[in-house]
Amino acid sequence: MQNERDPYRNILIIKPGAVGDLLQMTPVIRVLTNYSPGARITFLVGSRATAELFKNDPRVYQTIVFDRTGMHRSFSAQGELWRTLRGRRYDLVLNFQRSNLKAWFLASAAFPCRILVYHKTKDRTIHAVVNYLETLAPLGISPTDTSLELILDDASRAYARELFSSHGLEGAPVVALNPGATHAVNRWPAARFAELADMIAAKLAGKAVIVGGPDDIPLAEEVRALSRTKPLSLAGRTSLLQLGAVLEKCSVLVSGDTGPLHLATAVGTKAVALFGAADPARTGPVGNGHRVIQAAGVACVPCRSRTCRNPAYLECMVKITAAMVVDAVASVMEQG
Repeated sequence: MQNERDPYRNILIIKPGAVGDLLQMTPVIRVLTNYSPGARITFLVGSRATAELFKNDPRVYQTIVFDRTGMHRSFSAQGELWRTLRGRRYDLVLNFQRSNLKAWFLASAAFPCRILVYHKTKDRTIHAVVNYLETLAPLGISPTDTSLELILDDASRAYARELFSSHGLEGAPVVALNPGATHAVNRWPAARFAELADMIAAKLAGKAVIVGGPDDIPLAEEVRALSRTKPLSLAGRTSLLQLGAVLEKCSVLVSGDTGPLHLATAVGTKAVALFGAADPARTGPVGNGHRVIQAAGVACVPCRSRTCRNPAYLECMVKITAAMVVDAVASVMEQG
C-alpha cells in the first residue's frame, strides 16, 4: 500500500545502455531513493558487465539483463523475460529507451502502472544528466545534484592497491590514458597518447597507465609500441569495478568522450577530456575541476556526428597536441 513517504514501492528503470549512459543515470537513482525511501528499484540493463556497476549499490534492489543481441534475441526469450517482469508487479516504470519497440514490449509487462518516458531534448542543449533528471518532473521534484556515483567494494580496491604496489606506481603521480572509444570520432590518435605518456614522465615526473576494455587491446599496444617509456597497459585486464578502483588511485584521467571518462568522475578522479565531434555541453565530465580541450579554428566543432565528413579527416582531434594536454594535466594536478 502506498503512502505519502513511499509513493511508489516497486520501481523499474529501463536503460540497456553503455557504461557512460548508466553512470549518468545514478543521479536518477539517488533522487528516486530520496523521494521514495522504501522503494525497491530494479534496473534493466544491457549486459552482465554493465550490471556490475550496481553490484554494491544498496539503493538498487536488483539488476536484470536484457541482452537484445544475444540471449534475448528471439521472441520466445523476450516473452520469458516479459513474464518475469510481469511477476514483479511494478507500480512505476521509467522508460529511457522510448524509441525501442522491444523496450516498450517489456515495459508493457508492468501494465497497469504509472510510466514516465524520457525525451531527449532537440530544441536546447543541456547535459544528458539534467535531461535524464527531467524525466522525473511529473513526480513534482526538480533535483539539482548531478554528481555521478560508483560504489566500489573492498576486493576491487585491494586489486588496485596490489597493482600499484607490484608495478611501482606508488609515490608518484599516475595518469590514466584511455585511447579507446566506441566511435572513431571520439578517439585521439595513438601517436599523441604515446607522446603524452613520454611527456608525463619527462615533464611531470609521473607515470602513465593505459586503460580500456578488451576491444581496446590493439590500440593500447599501439600506444605502447610508439612510446619510449612503455606505459603499463591494463586494457582488457580489469572488470568495471576494478577499473573504477584503479582510476580512483590515479591523479588524472585523459580520455575522449566514452565510458571510462564518466567512470573516473564517478569515483572522484579529475579528467582532462578531449572533445571534437561530441558536445561537452551534452556529455562532458560532470563536476568541478575537470578540463575540456577542444581544438581551436575547426569550424565543424562540435558536429555531434558519429562520422567525420571533414575533408581533413578528424581534424578536430588531430589539432589537439600532446603539449596542450600535458599542460592541462599539470594544471589539474596543481589544483587537486
